[in-house]
Amino acid sequence: MMAFQIMNGLTFAALLFVVASGFTLIFGLLRIVNLAHGALYLFGGYVGYSVGNLTGSFILAGLGAMIFVALAGLVLDQGLLRFVRGFELRQVMLTLGVAFVLNDLALVIWGGDTFTVATPQWLQGAVQIGGLFYPKFRLFVLAVGIFVFIALWVLLNKTRLGALIRAGVDDAEMVEACGIDIRRVFLITFMLGSALAGLGGLLGGTFLALYPSADAEILVFSLAVVIIGGRGSLVGAAIGSLLIGLLNTFGQVWFPQLAYFVIFGPMAVLLAFRPLGLFGKAA
Repeated sequence: MMAFQIMNGLTFAALLFVVASGFTLIFGLLRIVNLAHGALYLFGGYVGYSVGNLTGSFILAGLGAMIFVALAGLVLDQGLLRFVRGFELRQVMLTLGVAFVLNDLALVIWGGDTFTVATPQWLQGAVQIGGLFYPKFRLFVLAVGIFVFIALWVLLNKTRLGALIRAGVDDAEMVEACGIDIRRVFLITFMLGSALAGLGGLLGGTFLALYPSADAEILVFSLAVVIIGGRGSLVGAAIGSLLIGLLNTFGQVWFPQLAYFVIFGPMAVLLAFRPLGLFGKAA
């Protein structure tokens, strides 16, 4: 039983990391407070659900969710957020309004029913790990979370784009003086973070479910992950996801009436001693 709950916590942590890693890119690195990230997650799940029903392909559903939400991120960044750069309170209000609009649009298109993305046949059933039988799809989510972490770490630390992102965050004017369009680099980063929200929506739509308030729940968890891990830290997002995933799983089992306190109580204590999070650095 304990091993099963640990696996549940790890797989939920992997889902959280996929979503929160996109939030980390946008909020932590680009310094954009995007409270519409949860709505993009939910919209990605709905789009993946619809594409999956039309094509019968889980892979096409994932690609459709990521591409659609990445394009939504493009419209959001270029159509609205570019007018409020550097003004965090305005970003909060603007993206919160966008989240409400997307939620209402989702209600009009898909209604208020609960949907679950169909698990592909090759991921149905369970596999035996020692004496434990565990669902294949949850192990797939865990593998996706690990893959996303490795891919983002390589991107940010071993590629020219990653070097430009980090340099642009530290001194955008100097990067532009070198003849590089840093705004385009930031736009690509914003679209990548949005695409990860769409991928998380598809996985969450299969792992959990899709319903009107799912965006607010995943946004709260993502905020907690980034705050605990530290703003802009990929490793911090991974550690924060593990802590939140395990605390949420065992909190619901042991203290169902205090499930949220089990998560946010330790977070408050942590911030009292490390206001910047576990791996956060002063800007």
